[in-house]
Amino acid sequence: MSHAVSETKSTCPYCGVGCGVVIESDGAQITGVRGDPDHPANFGRLCTKGSTLAQTATPIVLQTQRLLQPRDRAGVLSWDAANERIAQELARIHAQHGPQAIGFYVSGQLLTEDYCAFNKLARGVIKTPHIDSNSRLCMSSAAVGYKQSLGADAPPCSYEDVERADCILIAGANPAWAHPVLFRRLEAARAARLAAGSGHRLIVVDPRRTETAELADLHLQLQPGTDVALLHGLLHACIWNGWVDADFIAAHTEGFDALKALVRDWTPARAAQVCGLAEADLWTAAEWFATAPASLSLWCQGLNQSSSGTAKNTSLINLHLATGQISRPGAGPFSLTGQPNAMGGREAGGMASLLPGHRDPADAAHRAEVASLWGMEADEALPGPGHSALELFEAAALGEIKALWIASTNPLQSLPDQALVRRALERCEFVVLQEAFERTATAPYAHLLLPAASWGEKEGTVSNSERRISRV
Repeated sequence: MSHAVSETKSTCPYCGVGCGVVIESDGAQITGVRGDPDHPANFGRLCTKGSTLAQTATPIVLQTQRLLQPRDRAGVLSWDAANERIAQELARIHAQHGPQAIGFYVSGQLLTEDYCAFNKLARGVIKTPHIDSNSRLCMSSAAVGYKQSLGADAPPCSYEDVERADCILIAGANPAWAHPVLFRRLEAARAARLAAGSGHRLIVVDPRRTETAELADLHLQLQPGTDVALLHGLLHACIWNGWVDADFIAAHTEGFDALKALVRDWTPARAAQVCGLAEADLWTAAEWFATAPASLSLWCQGLNQSSSGTAKNTSLINLHLATGQISRPGAGPFSLTGQPNAMGGREAGGMASLLPGHRDPADAAHRAEVASLWGMEADEALPGPGHSALELFEAAALGEIKALWIASTNPLQSLPDQALVRRALERCEFVVLQEAFERTATAPYAHLLLPAASWGEKEGTVSNSERRISRV
């Protein structure tokens, strides 16, 4: 006698495309995974990582690697005992040192509802401002670029724009490898347009000759670290050759004169020399981008992971604003993420510099609005901005943060300055690690390990996560 096969839907936990998957189960375990044909991100397509997801839930993995029960340094605990321990320790530290002695470090692997629950626990219940996400490691430059240019950390684009764009500029990214399902969409859209004779331009900016660059009509193989010079050169070409949208600039932007002055000296000749490119290629890229009916840009860590990452992001967004290539189908600046819910976490306010709905924790009116939506009393105030990811661990290393709750991330593997992270974890009086696997680098430093549900194990979204948090 065999179990009947059932199917449920979930999201692939790997890259930032957020592909939908259909999970096949025999009632006892996951037996297979296939792409969800109804999902708007992938329409049934999966890359190699997504198509082999079921292998992470085999019996041998569950028996030898998965964390399946709460544990402290003495051994296995019941959930009731674990929850009581957390409540007692957090209450003790809160009473002795205040709410700002408690911090949360969460992850772009979480569901949006998980982010909401952690945010309410941290800011609404404990009243600590210190909650941040590992999304900051990859997305902070994009977030700041969007906020200071557009007023909110909210990409004004969608995947459908890939099919609608006449010109696509890819900078600092290799989606052929890092976002393969999205890249297949781009390839298909490009092939369809070229077959129909409607034209399509692909510009790739990357020091490397990548698989993505192989498809490009124009590969700007610039010297590493010269992205701002390139973008200023493109802006100069657009402004002084009349490839700007004066009506859009007048109606929807401010600061254009300052931008014009900023890029005045960055002629295409100078930018080409600094970047190690042919001047003619800069002129070509500027003309294609500015004069196409709709131009879309895609970028990732090549622009974000930089000491000048915010400047690179802002320069690219300025190129869109100056040419009016924004706020219409197929046009706009579209940052690619590295995790499946990096954007969802930012929208839910799961970062030290954000509140839900792109509200600003430094704004008292925004804090009051969120407090009201959370059903808090009129005299209850939410805390202001807190420590970012690195600041959180720096504060812990100094003894200012006494308790750290880490969820779905492995800072002793992924954060810079590992010696600092180790000192921080060693000095904390109480470290909770919520993790699916028990042998991560961070696990030995935890006072309490909580087993986390993995990608195919949650029944629903909001109810599961909120029930767990509400037991603490």
